Amino acid sequence: MKNLKTLALAVIVTLAASVQAQTKKIDAAKSSINWVGKKVTGEHSGNVKFKDGSLTLKGKAITGGVFTVDMTSINVTDLKAGEGKEKLEGHLKADDFFGTEKFPTATLKFTSVKAKSAGVYSVTADLTLKGVTAPVSFELKTTGNKATANFNVDRTKYDIRYGSASFFNVGDKAINDEFEVAVTLVW
Repeated sequence: MKNLKTLALAVIVTLAASVQAQTKKIDAAKSSINWVGKKVTGEHSGNVKFKDGSLTLKGKAITGGVFTVDMTSINVTDLKAGEGKEKLEGHLKADDFFGTEKFPTATLKFTSVKAKSAGVYSVTADLTLKGVTAPVSFELKTTGNKATANFNVDRTKYDIRYGSASFFNVGDKAINDEFEVAVTLVW
């Protein structure tokens, strides 16, 4: 009887331990953030690097996450050196856009994670850009130790209004308020 109680206790402790939340740090070098910004006359694309980040898991289910992005790493990939690449990168880092001297990082913190189906989650998160926090929602898909998400960010919610037709009469120089983000997380 005593051995049965000991065995039962061991099973309960093992099950409880397997259900506890675990924090998994992302591999910042293998993870990526790609962006596309569109305007009336075309578009530009590029990437920005993670500084760090982690996901919270219970078993294999994602229950949370927090990430820091190095905004000083803004890189334009559709232009080459000498074609305006440096000028556009400088403008994106300036106060008109992300103000990276004053705000060198951006953060994303999951506030709600709901499983939709196997390996697919509906996520709401607080995104902080230029010291302003606003919610974003997206679908996160996981396979093994990798997760992907695609979503749009309305830059005007973060006081980034340069070239916005919502605030200025800019005609054919208008830049879309939303930019597209494609994220890959590897842990």
